[in-house]
Amino acid sequence: MASTKKEFINPIDKDKITENPGTLPYAHTVGGAVVKPTKQGLIRSKALTAMQQQTELQLAQIKKQIDLLAEQAKEISERRQISEIIYSARMGFKPEIGHTYHLYENNKEEYVLSMIGPDEWGNSKAFKTFVTSVTLLADHTWEILK
Repeated sequence: MASTKKEFINPIDKDKITENPGTLPYAHTVGGAVVKPTKQGLIRSKALTAMQQQTELQLAQIKKQIDLLAEQAKEISERRQISEIIYSARMGFKPEIGHTYHLYENNKEEYVLSMIGPDEWGNSKAFKTFVTSVTLLADHTWEILK
């Protein structure tokens, strides 16, 4: 007697089965975990929006810091310029740190540092123009007051 084996024919459509069920995007048995398909485009869109908002916020904070640093650099530059003018000006006294002085320009177009303010001269005009009032800082630069 010859044994003839019948070839097994699976009644399930080949498109409906897989050799590796763990790679399926859904549960492959009745008792399997529920896997709900997600809308990947929606998830990516929300993530992209959140990322853009965060980076815009961080860039805005950095811009504020840059603006503050630029303003501080401008103030230091102005203090340096006025300090150079004052140290080249005529002065008949030794300036003290923390005291306020007044810078004038005389008729010879020279700068003069004075302890007398522009409203303390009365009717006499000792100088051609009043430039600014300044205070000597501890670093020997001058803070512009007016």
